[in-house]
Amino acid sequence: MKILHVVTLHTPDHAFGGPTRVAFNLSRVQRAAGDDARVMALGDGFPGGELPGQVEGVPVHLFQARHLLPMFEVSGITSAALLNTARRMMRGADLVHVHLMRDLVTLPAALLALATRTPLVVQTHGMIDPTEKKVAQLTDLLGVRKVLREADAVLHLTEMERVDVNAVAAPVPLTRTVRLVNGVRPQERKPAREPGRPPTVLYLARIQKRKRPEDFVAAMPHVLVRHPDARFVLAGPDTGALAGTLALARKLGVADSLDHVGPLEHDEVLAADRAADVYVLPAIEEPFPVSVLEAMSVGTPVVITRTCGQAPDVAGAGSGRVIDSRVGEDAANARKVADAILELLEPEAAEQAGKAAWELVNEQFTIEAVTATLRRTYEDVVRRRRG
Repeated sequence: MKILHVVTLHTPDHAFGGPTRVAFNLSRVQRAAGDDARVMALGDGFPGGELPGQVEGVPVHLFQARHLLPMFEVSGITSAALLNTARRMMRGADLVHVHLMRDLVTLPAALLALATRTPLVVQTHGMIDPTEKKVAQLTDLLGVRKVLREADAVLHLTEMERVDVNAVAAPVPLTRTVRLVNGVRPQERKPAREPGRPPTVLYLARIQKRKRPEDFVAAMPHVLVRHPDARFVLAGPDTGALAGTLALARKLGVADSLDHVGPLEHDEVLAADRAADVYVLPAIEEPFPVSVLEAMSVGTPVVITRTCGQAPDVAGAGSGRVIDSRVGEDAANARKVADAILELLEPEAAEQAGKAAWELVNEQFTIEAVTATLRRTYEDVVRRRRG
């Protein structure tokens, strides 16, 4: 099967995060199974403007991002060459899989798929929900509703996301929705922390306000009281919150215990997860982060908030700690993060949660299981089109 994945942006530091990572993960497994899966996206930030033709073994069709509407950041970039090539490639594709957001890349690509009558699967990654923003409402009116209503399948991560996309598509109910979680490759489980080794606590995600890296740093003084030799690692591309986060560390007097390592390649991500004793993501309203699954895949317990997509799974399996976190309650949030970290640094709790994390990923969130579900969805879409 010839499959064209369309996602908004790929950069050397992986600043766009989840949707691009999912597109590459799915494409790799699909190609290993014999499909001709490819990824099309904008490229930006590459040295000398040299855009790669392959990423992680997956053929990519990248086009230099044009910042048409800079005030809208990633939603305001586009490329006429990408859209022209997409139209041509769709005519030879069996199916187009668009990782949809309100932007000038994936939304026009989805509309092109409808116009060329190419079977269309849409995955929204928690990015399409009801909003009071006038520009977003206009975008919904001009194209998003049409795409959601006419796509052959709409993929959602959680029940909340299914409700949200239906609200955007209203009053027409969506009847072809499919739950598809994110998945990762199974990994060997790491050994327990050796007695006497200083603990390591990891934040690995985009450093942006919504993911609340400040809560990670604000938890440090409480943890350092019990573990004065603990190391805290802040990893990931800066998307606006790094300066404030580092300033907070200096203000709290914990900068010497914090290692800022910047963005990491995929192999480096897994190495950082293995080196960590606890992974922390205090984000508010996080759909279903791959970074949480990657940490658990090697047996590292996690601390996440109740609004994270994996919260019910983590709580049910005991693979970490799920905390309440509220905007405007910084001191209380930091204390909750710290208490959860301290619990998971206890040897018995660490062993139990680490084992549960590794088993949870292997039982429910392998990329092979995810792509098997997706393959059945693709086949159903193509069969219905032929019928």
